Amino acid sequence: MVGKRWTSEGVIRVLRFSGVALSHVGLVRSDNEDSGFMGPSCMLVADGVGGAAAGEVASATTAYVVSATALSVPDSDPVAMLRGAIRLAQEQVALGVARDPRRAGMATTLTAVATDGKRFALAHLGDSRGYLFRDGTLTRISRDHTWVQRLVDEGSLAEADVPYHRWRNVVTRSVNGDPAENGDVAELDLVPGDRVLLASDGLTDLVDERDIAHILTDHTDDAAVEHLVDAALAAGGRDNVTCLLATVIEGPPVSADGALLGAVRDPWNIVDASAVRMPHSA
Repeated sequence: MVGKRWTSEGVIRVLRFSGVALSHVGLVRSDNEDSGFMGPSCMLVADGVGGAAAGEVASATTAYVVSATALSVPDSDPVAMLRGAIRLAQEQVALGVARDPRRAGMATTLTAVATDGKRFALAHLGDSRGYLFRDGTLTRISRDHTWVQRLVDEGSLAEADVPYHRWRNVVTRSVNGDPAENGDVAELDLVPGDRVLLASDGLTDLVDERDIAHILTDHTDDAAVEHLVDAALAAGGRDNVTCLLATVIEGPPVSADGALLGAVRDPWNIVDASAVRMPHSA
């Protein structure tokens, strides 16, 4: 794996994301409960669960906490950083319910990939998905935390029957304020040229993986994201759909910044914007 290194000209070079993202409310829902962040060192999607129980607050708060943590400690071990961010997100969701009991039951999925310029890590909770597209092959890098996935693992449900099961959207793990839920966080092996796709189930429930792979094969990142969202809308658009697609590149460090998507763009959806404190300079 290529890591942080110096060129013969004495210029430091690191690994980072060059990506695009798009979030659409869909054709049925009136509000967007998805949140996302796309930056050079972190990309994530969070899909709010709970409808009237403020899923948009859970997703926005989680997206804010994880992205702000990644920006505040850009050189930290990405595995440790994501684990700490999940703990803080759980605390913030619990705080949001404590401040307004009408939010009881709110939760969100989270799928995030982060890098410190040489190492990568994946964090996952729920049924949003992460994919790696390498050498023309699409590989799922996350495992759904759902009731139907459990049935598939037990051998009592065929994978092909998952889209038609009445419990297909029952999530078994999430960012829901539970301090004991730490998510699945692990190192991820990425190299320059790899493409990483993160998406809410508004895409993956309606567009199968063969079609996703064809779109990635036929289009550059910018066009592919638009085609993915269009495919979900053409299939009914019954949910919010959020897609982030990035290529891993090697180059000089860039300013730690990024684009916010969906519910996190509204600061009123964030429980406590002061929860993440930027380190003081010496």
